[in-house]
Amino acid sequence: MSIPGYMDYRRREYCKDVECPVQAAIEKEAEGSREYERLRASCKTSCRHTTYEFHHWLIDNGYLVVRPEDK
Repeated sequence: MSIPGYMDYRRREYCKDVECPVQAAIEKEAEGSREYERLRASCKTSCRHTTYEFHHWLIDNGYLVVRPEDK
């Protein structure tokens, strides 16, 4: 759910910006192909970057991490 006046993070935007070699390989494959899915799966289990790096990239690029207040 988007917040009016803000844009959502786009899928793999971080990966593309940091020029991840796995992301570059993914982009060469047809979406849904066996190799495409194999590469995607490797990202899910063995990402070359840390959540710390990703979190700071978000901050440095003006993203906000938000959630609704508890009711």
